Amino acid sequence: MAKVDVVNLEGKKVGSVELSDAVFAPEQVNEALLWEAVKHYRASLRQGTHATKNRKLVAGSGKKLWKQKGTGRARIGSVRSPLWRHGGTVHGPQPRSYDYAFPRKKLMGALRSALAAKLADGKLTVVDSLEIKEAKTKLYRAALDKLDAKRTTLLVENGKTLTQSLLLGARNLKGVELVLNNEVHPYDLLRYERAIFSKAAIEQLGEALAKSVSKRKAQKEAA
Repeated sequence: MAKVDVVNLEGKKVGSVELSDAVFAPEQVNEALLWEAVKHYRASLRQGTHATKNRKLVAGSGKKLWKQKGTGRARIGSVRSPLWRHGGTVHGPQPRSYDYAFPRKKLMGALRSALAAKLADGKLTVVDSLEIKEAKTKLYRAALDKLDAKRTTLLVENGKTLTQSLLLGARNLKGVELVLNNEVHPYDLLRYERAIFSKAAIEQLGEALAKSVSKRKAQKEAA
């Protein structure tokens, strides 16, 4: 079990928390799986609204311009022909969804990899609470500076301890995003330089991921 210090928003140590090696050990880092998770996430963000006009959609008469034979010129049926300038586009892109199915087991594995990589790089911080009495952005900015989170930061809180003051105080911080521990994605952990978890959030997420590992092992043994 890896033991991580728990600090307050002043940056002072107030305790420690044990994290499962099945989730946070450096051996859990799988770069190929992280790449797959990021690729899937970014694909789902694509709007897919690109479209070209085919022969049916471009403007122009459908009248045959000259007779088929006898003129000495090439055969032509319409000014909308793809062979002509301003004609239709053949096999051009059409609106579509780029999203595709991604196995949940792979997603959980990528999340374990992202957490292990963050911890190994020293970019994961656990605080006893993200709560500040006053919902003021400047107070949260000062707190993050004390935690050495001066660039992009991901704040992860537990749904049961999430408060309105945290939402209001963190929403206007530049380069900072607040998510719940059951919504955090590997892409989020890789996108932001630092990840700050509340103690409740990291414990609940760690337990859920550890259970998925033990369940997978049990299924392998049964097979």
